[in-house]
Amino acid sequence: MTDRTPRMLASRPLVIIAAFAGSLVVGLLLMLWAVGGLRNVATPAAIGGPFQLADQAGQIVTEKNLKGRPTLIFFGFTHCPDVCPTALFEISEVLKAMGKDADRVNAFFVSVDPERDTPAAMKDYLSSFDPHLKGLTGDPEAVAKVISAYRVYARKVPTKDGGDYTMDHTALIYLMDRDGKFVSPFNIKRTPEEAAADLKRYL
Repeated sequence: MTDRTPRMLASRPLVIIAAFAGSLVVGLLLMLWAVGGLRNVATPAAIGGPFQLADQAGQIVTEKNLKGRPTLIFFGFTHCPDVCPTALFEISEVLKAMGKDADRVNAFFVSVDPERDTPAAMKDYLSSFDPHLKGLTGDPEAVAKVISAYRVYARKVPTKDGGDYTMDHTALIYLMDRDGKFVSPFNIKRTPEEAAADLKRYL
């Protein structure tokens, strides 16, 4: 027992160093993945899964609707002051640049604020953007399920006056392939023509 103890104690720094090195590697992969730097490397955790929500017309949309077309998915909320409308405008510009091929793409705006984002509210909000965009919402349980499946961060934040709230949330645009599998975050910070050409590769 006494002979083994020193060896075990001596090995502990090596274990700690190995664990630290491993965490650095995982952290680097996550960082590169988040900025779209990795396209062909398996993601740290599965992205996507079964869900059932309603679009702005009241039609049921599930994960099966992702099959057969590449899909862009953005999570946000209709009361978002700047990030969401900017992202949806940029997605709209990409869809416009795709011409007729836009009919062969899914583009979903998924609400992280089901308390306020009814189908009617989504319909009114999306009227300012490309008609290919569909707004998805549902009851809090259904929305929580899809948020969890896509590893989205979403948190209610009370406003300073205490009478209202906003939402803090992940602002990535997810690109899913024709099989409904996650490819990578979609880089929208380029010309619409460049982004459209990239998206067409997945048709």
